[in-house]
Amino acid sequence: IVIRSMSNVWAIAWKELRVYFQTPTAYIVGSMFVLQAGIWFGFNIAGVNPEASVRPWFGQASNFFILLAPLLTMRLLAEEQKLGTMELLLTAPIRDWEVVVGKYIASAVTLIVTLAFTLYFVLMIYVFGGPDSGPIMAAYLGMILYGGAALSIGMLASSLTNNQIVAAVLGIGTLGVLTVIDNIGTRLGGAGKEIVDGISLDAHFTDFARGIVDISHLVYYLSIIAVFLFLTVRAVETRRWR
Repeated sequence: IVIRSMSNVWAIAWKELRVYFQTPTAYIVGSMFVLQAGIWFGFNIAGVNPEASVRPWFGQASNFFILLAPLLTMRLLAEEQKLGTMELLLTAPIRDWEVVVGKYIASAVTLIVTLAFTLYFVLMIYVFGGPDSGPIMAAYLGMILYGGAALSIGMLASSLTNNQIVAAVLGIGTLGVLTVIDNIGTRLGGAGKEIVDGISLDAHFTDFARGIVDISHLVYYLSIIAVFLFLTVRAVETRRWR
């Protein structure tokens, strides 16, 4: 059963990966992300106090996930519903969670490939300087986890509608709130700040950008992924009863 399930998951993931890279979506979104990373890297090198480091754009790059994740996930389930192919998937010998996980894996692989292109800037630092590898590796781990959490939120948004634009707006809105909510926490102070920081995507990324890997942050991002994928599966399951 496990082997069959994994086979179904990878078949769906492979199908979605081919769609990503056979259409302009992955290339346009990826180019936007790499361009944004390059701009921040350039500002850092050519600034008033130039520094051969990629750390400044690590913090800024996380904010770009607000747009990147919903754009990558908006069609995954919404398009299936619009075209009527979701019913075919639900009647096929494939479990709902296999559909969701397969599509999620495809979006995660696309995200990681996009992040891989930013290693060019890291390579430049190694060529012209001697950076500490630890903080860079921690920052990339944080970006993968942050991106993975953002994708799971985008997946849920895509499962709630058959309109890609609405799915993108829902995803961007939710991610925007979870990203900037820590700014409200700074005004609350005390227990209020701890609660707000506890649910903020951005607050948990700060330590990774500084080169610090904290188990609590790992648990947070993995929990976000698990919860939102679970909610996505439940949203897909409701289609069986409509």
